[in-house]
Amino acid sequence: MKIFKQKIRQALNDQVLQAALDANAERRNAARLTALASLPINYEEAQEQAYKIRKNVIDNLEKYLELFIQNAKANGLIVHTAENAIQAREIILGIAKNNNAKLIAKSKSMVSEEILLNQCLEDSGIQTVETDLGEYIIQLRGEHPSHIITPAVHLLRNQVGETFQKKLGIPYTTDIPILTQAARKTLRKIFLDADIGISGVNFGVAESGTLCIITNEGNGRMVTTMPKIHVALMGIERIVPTLEDLVKMLDLLPRSATGQETTVYTQFIHSPRSNNDLDGPLKRHLILVDNGRRNTNKSPIQDVLLCIRCGACINACPVFREIGGHAYIGEKGEFTPYPGPIGSVISPALFGESKFGHLAQVCSLCGACKEACPINIDLPNLLLRVRAGGKEIHSKKQNFQPRGLTAPLIYSLRIFSFIMQHPKLLLVLQKTLGLFSTIFSLGKPWINLPPFSGWGYSKDIPTPVKHPFREQWVKKAISFKEPPGNFKPSHALMDQQKSLHGGSKRKSLSVKNRTILIHKFEREFTTLDGKFYICSKDTLADKVIELLKSLKTEQIISWNVRGKFEKIIDSLIENNIAINLCMPSNAKVGLTGVTAAVAETGSIMLTSGEGKPLSASLLPETHIAILYAEDIYPRLENVLTLPEVKNASASVLISGPSRTADIEMTLTIGVHGPREVIVICAT
Repeated sequence: MKIFKQKIRQALNDQVLQAALDANAERRNAARLTALASLPINYEEAQEQAYKIRKNVIDNLEKYLELFIQNAKANGLIVHTAENAIQAREIILGIAKNNNAKLIAKSKSMVSEEILLNQCLEDSGIQTVETDLGEYIIQLRGEHPSHIITPAVHLLRNQVGETFQKKLGIPYTTDIPILTQAARKTLRKIFLDADIGISGVNFGVAESGTLCIITNEGNGRMVTTMPKIHVALMGIERIVPTLEDLVKMLDLLPRSATGQETTVYTQFIHSPRSNNDLDGPLKRHLILVDNGRRNTNKSPIQDVLLCIRCGACINACPVFREIGGHAYIGEKGEFTPYPGPIGSVISPALFGESKFGHLAQVCSLCGACKEACPINIDLPNLLLRVRAGGKEIHSKKQNFQPRGLTAPLIYSLRIFSFIMQHPKLLLVLQKTLGLFSTIFSLGKPWINLPPFSGWGYSKDIPTPVKHPFREQWVKKAISFKEPPGNFKPSHALMDQQKSLHGGSKRKSLSVKNRTILIHKFEREFTTLDGKFYICSKDTLADKVIELLKSLKTEQIISWNVRGKFEKIIDSLIENNIAINLCMPSNAKVGLTGVTAAVAETGSIMLTSGEGKPLSASLLPETHIAILYAEDIYPRLENVLTLPEVKNASASVLISGPSRTADIEMTLTIGVHGPREVIVICAT
């Protein structure tokens, strides 16, 4: 507890940290509220649906886990189960050694932080590089992430500039786009040379064995597409029963995490590369990590497993906004990857109450975390349960042994508890305090507290009354007036937001004609910084050539599939544009078709298959996608049921160019994926 308090004081006195935290919290919360207002249904209804889905999974975890493993294996994934962090590290180390791996490219994974994976691999002589921009920055600095969504939230741009100057050898700059491009250039070689790619998993779909991964920068796609071996790390609780349930979770996760209606890349991975695929890993390993989750599922704090790792509670927490993530440490200074309200419950649950039980003591119980949670987890109640202690927090016995409290405070609370359980004793004490209160207050309505602590210097307490409320209630006749006719109770946060954002009524999906869908798609896609052109099918090939010439490119990486795409390929050949199915070093443009598009979010779905390299939409700086109007659908659930999507080894939903806001919450377009995405819609 002493080290913990020292960390808190250090954070409060760090002016640079305070500036960084203030900027992040306000922007994140504002973006979240705006994004939630665009939900297709009322926010409370979406919360209720999400809670029921997650609660159903946790209550029937073994059943869904068995089904998920069965389907994942049937898809061709190599499934491993790890009871604890040691087993998980050993499995990954074994995969690396069996494949003679020297270089591993890692996408952001909280489970990998949880099991302390990087240090294990480095100690074994395997270079392991974080590729998420925020994670890469803190890896260069030798630090741990301070937030589960924005790992470098504690840093300002000048600190990043100094780090890149020292570690990458570039001239010092505070220009965020330049810093981002320096990382892109350095990490591109890592992606192409890596022997293994390691990623996390946002959701596993039980009915299909699908892995769903959502990212913005493109590094998640890189590590799951370019290396020959892909290893996915997943907590056993991150399951949804069906694809329909997955869509409901995807409605909430990006909005709550980053304030987006959808992330730039939403991947649906079913299997390793098929015989017809032109890219993708030859093997995909899935490691399902327990590490205390089953024990937690049997405990009074079971509901903490409902968490989808959006970080909304962290952004809303007034304590985190003052001390940051690095202040959340164990009894002896141990690191935890989970800060904030959710971390104050997860860390004791997974890593031991004796090490991390004290984290719950910093909570003010204001309830902001519960209001922000898209799953409606009752975090204040869970934090109280952690505070109460017990035979560890996994015990259901009420043998409380509170941790992190001084002995006088513990005994004071026990005395208070005894008094509150005996009403007559409480009444006597209330009247006694009321009689003597005038002596201490000198006739004032407040009693000045002695400065025995920092709290006493600035706080006073009301003078105890001579007649308690219950006594006054009996003596006085209480009458209630009816509320005014125009009175409307405020039930929840989103009721306030409706007046600001025009309400959150369900959007109509019964579209009368194709034109409405096209215009809806165009509006959403261009809002995401995409470029949109429309032409007839007869002039499509000419439009593609015109666009390529304007980009001054004579070499592209392209799909080469029969059917609709053949005429375009013939036209490219006639105009002496070199077509590649694999990525040449000097190709700046990628040309692909589109399997389907989602009008609601302005997204395009690409699937792997014969003549369809997914890298064509990932590696070049500019991605041109050919969309036929009849392939536009209202919502994502309409697209996920298509045979082309269900049968593909991998699919990706793309929503605009790659982006990041990992440095000072400043949006930068073009990170690891294309910086320009152009859709040509043929009608």
